[in-house]
Amino acid sequence: MTRPSRLRPDELDPAARAVYDAIASGPRAGSGLVHDDGSLRGPFDAMLRHSAVGGPLQALGAALRYGGELSDRARELVILRVAGVRDSRFERATHEPIARRAGLTDDELAGLAADAVVPWPDPVERTADTAARALLHHDPVDDDTYRAWTDVLGEARLVEVTALVGYYGLLADLLRVFAPEA
Repeated sequence: MTRPSRLRPDELDPAARAVYDAIASGPRAGSGLVHDDGSLRGPFDAMLRHSAVGGPLQALGAALRYGGELSDRARELVILRVAGVRDSRFERATHEPIARRAGLTDDELAGLAADAVVPWPDPVERTADTAARALLHHDPVDDDTYRAWTDVLGEARLVEVTALVGYYGLLADLLRVFAPEA
C-alpha cells in the first residue's frame, strides 16, 4: 500500500471541509500552506483524514502560534528547536523565514538546527530553549528545575513551551507517517 495522495477540497466531507476552511482561511491564510490544486501542505493534509482529531489539533496550533504569551522570537526558537531535534525539514523550511522576521540570526538558526546550546541574551528566550531542549531529550524535571523555569517564564508561558514541544513533535510524527509533500 502506498501513502495517501493529498486531499483536494472537492474530495472532503463536510466535517473535513470545516477543518480545511479553518486552516486555509484562518490566521494561517496566505502563509503558503495551500498547493495550487487546493490541497494542504505538510501535516495539515493528515489532519483532514480524521476531522474529530484534526479540528482540535489545528485549533491548538492556531492558539499556540497566534494566541500565546511568548514573544515571536521565543515561540519560533522553541518550534525550531523541535524541528532540529526531530529532523522536521518541513517545519524548518516553514518557520525559519518567520524566525528571521522575528529577529533570529543565521548563527542562532544554525545552532537550533544542530541542536547546539545557543547563548540567548534574553532570560526568557534562554529559559524557554532550556526547557524545550530538556523536554526533547527527556531530561528529568525536578522541583528545582521547575522552580527555575517558572521563576523566569511563569506558569502560563511554561505551559506554552511544553505545549509547543508536544504539538510540533506531533506534527513531525504526522509528517513521518503520512509523508505529505511540503
